[in-house]
Amino acid sequence: MSNLHQSSLPQDARYASQTVVRNRVLRNTYWLLALSLIPTVLGAMVGLSSGMNQFMSASPGTSTIVFLVGAFGLMFLVERNKNTSMGVVLLLAFTFFMGLMLSRLLGHIMGLGNGSQLIMLAFGGTAAVFGTMATVASTTKRDFTHMQKFLFIGVILLIVAMVANIFLQIPALTITLSVLAIGIFSAFLLVDLQRIINGGETNYISATLAVYLDLYNIFVNLLMLLGIFGGSRD
Repeated sequence: MSNLHQSSLPQDARYASQTVVRNRVLRNTYWLLALSLIPTVLGAMVGLSSGMNQFMSASPGTSTIVFLVGAFGLMFLVERNKNTSMGVVLLLAFTFFMGLMLSRLLGHIMGLGNGSQLIMLAFGGTAAVFGTMATVASTTKRDFTHMQKFLFIGVILLIVAMVANIFLQIPALTITLSVLAIGIFSAFLLVDLQRIINGGETNYISATLAVYLDLYNIFVNLLMLLGIFGGSRD
């Protein structure tokens, strides 16, 4: 009986250690995610005050190329340096860049009579999605991680369709793609949060990058839909 009790001690210690690691990754992810909002807001403010948003609106093709090259380039650098303090710096630089790119949409929405209300509504909607997915991820016993491959394929197809629609300019397709984007990235958010909570992701920088991208895309596409259906010119 004593031997059985002693043999369970290493397992208990491992479980306790894994729990500590998971809690630390989750806590650091939430803190860094909150911190990443600051450079995002600053980037948006710089884009609006410098007139960069107007340049991007006038040259959608060029701005899309800059966005794709800059975003994927910075994400690559973040992942390469995720085990060092430079990874945090690069992540914050990435969120600043994403704020700059966001200024194009914000400039358009703020030109509407109820632009400020739409932005706050999109922010509240994104927060509601985050709260819902975080609750589901932390309470359900169902494993959603098997969806990751299918969602990744969906994101690739979504990017291709969005780039094509820059030249096609089909309003119905824009609405459809935004709705699909909200659904895909909401599901991705659930998967990413569950991976962090269950210990599938042990690096908080990578975890923050994944969750940030999910929330960013949900916010952008929700704001686009609100601008289309709820925008006022008065």
